[in-house]
Amino acid sequence: MSLSIVILAAGKGSRMKSPKAKVLHEICGREMLYYSIKAAREISDDVIVVVA
Repeated sequence: MSLSIVILAAGKGSRMKSPKAKVLHEICGREMLYYSIKAAREISDDVIVVVA
């Protein structure tokens, strides 16, 4: 059985008062989205990121 993972990463970050998208804010030198993709890739090779 294969597993597909969809990461919902859309969002402007307006409540964070930033012109940068939410998932592009950095934590420990990496964008938040990096950690989600990294964890998903440990589980499956079929990872889809929705950004709009």
